[in-house]
Amino acid sequence: MLSLNNLKIKGLFREIPNIESKSDRLIVIDGREYINFASNDYLGISTKRLLAEEFLAKADYPLSSASARLLTGSSPEFKQLEKTLAEIFSKESALIFNTGYQCNLGVISALIDRGDVVFSDKLNHASIIDGMRLARGDFYRYKHLDYDNLESMLKNKRSDYRKAVIVSESVFSMDGDIADLERLIELKKKYNCLLMLDEAHAFSCYGNSLAGLSDGNKEVDIITATFGKAIGSFGAFCVSSSEIISYLINTARSFIFSTSIPPLNIAWSNWILTEKRDYLLNQKEKLERLVVNAFQILEHADIKTVSSSHIIPIVIGSNENAMLAAEKLKSEGFYIPAIRPPTVPEGSARLRISLTADSRAEDFSRVLAVLKDFSCIH
Repeated sequence: MLSLNNLKIKGLFREIPNIESKSDRLIVIDGREYINFASNDYLGISTKRLLAEEFLAKADYPLSSASARLLTGSSPEFKQLEKTLAEIFSKESALIFNTGYQCNLGVISALIDRGDVVFSDKLNHASIIDGMRLARGDFYRYKHLDYDNLESMLKNKRSDYRKAVIVSESVFSMDGDIADLERLIELKKKYNCLLMLDEAHAFSCYGNSLAGLSDGNKEVDIITATFGKAIGSFGAFCVSSSEIISYLINTARSFIFSTSIPPLNIAWSNWILTEKRDYLLNQKEKLERLVVNAFQILEHADIKTVSSSHIIPIVIGSNENAMLAAEKLKSEGFYIPAIRPPTVPEGSARLRISLTADSRAEDFSRVLAVLKDFSCIH
């Protein structure tokens, strides 16, 4: 097929890796074991067999919901988890979605109607972009983390619309840099907007309550996040006012028309967040210490990065060179796939190093040593 050939020529062709097993910091692909720096399992929950065995020993939940929640696909487990989430985020209500993609897509497309507008960070996730495209209102994308640019847009455009929503990730998924929440709150107040924050990569990794960057801040009107990263489960959610959640139940198509997550997964998420909260906090502290060490190692190696979190990109530039660097690391026993457009902007292909609570500083140091000797990063 011509389109596939074009992808191959441009260095954009992808294949699903043959992953055979994962255990803490390791991954086995095609029979070979690698040190895994590509996982979003930031607190190392999904590979903890003893945790799973403890939960399953007393678990008696259906393996399928068999329906959308507005029909027969709900159960007490959903209500319990939504109550837990509302408490963690200090919000009135919560609503569970099947995936983070469906959550952002459903929330934005439901809330933004004709006469409404979204102001979105240029590097927000594809699910936010697609939600804006699907919505019937307008949207503008401000320069990444450039709040003067955002204010200029608000000054020029806000009065043209009835309802406005500012949308940002908290920890950005591909750059690892962090939004200025106080500035976003200042602008949302000044220009009478709602503020929506995607906490997917911060949930359980930041905040005393594990709520992420917002950590109970009442000024953040809408928060979305996922169970599929730091707490090692499946699904996603939105927390907000009771009015907004009720509106989403009635209008968010990705919620209304999807068979819901099996109660077993819902119960697991709630169990991790409640019964194993201390374990999460301990893992979070391990990750925090590792991040401090990692940035000391980066400074010593004189390698620059825009990140200030557990997501550390090494931007290489061309797709070809990024893939060569990834292959070089594989040959040295490290799994860090090349991240290429459209996941990141053209000309910014990179290695996205993802630190988890199970990662080791000495492994990170070895990765940087391999890259330092690899001419394509210079």
